[in-house]
Amino acid sequence: MGQLIIIVAMFALLWMLLIRPQRVKQQKQRDLLESVVIGDEILTVGGLYGIVQEIDEDDDLVVEIAEGIHARIARRAVASVVKPDDEDDELDELDDEDVVDTEPLDEASVTESEDSVRSEAAATTGGSERS
Repeated sequence: MGQLIIIVAMFALLWMLLIRPQRVKQQKQRDLLESVVIGDEILTVGGLYGIVQEIDEDDDLVVEIAEGIHARIARRAVASVVKPDDEDDELDELDDEDVVDTEPLDEASVTESEDSVRSEAAATTGGSERS
């Protein structure tokens, strides 16, 4: 009787640790695939980003992967739906302090910088300059 309880307990542990999480993951992926609509930006399992242009009668997706380039992919090849707000959020995070204001260099300052680098290189190599 004690061995039967151990076997049942091990099966319950196996169910909780392996089988149940896998089923939850499969259900989430199934829901994701069913929720794909025209206009969504998707990421395929092959690593291609594209925008869904149409869903054909075979339940395949016609995806625009570049301007004027359309590819037909299986719905099950969708890895995730990309949220369009991701790029906007990154741009909003930049503050005015993060932007570096640079002034254009004039030719004289560039020539002076090149000359100083050459003189330092000559000093470290013992006066022999290579070109």
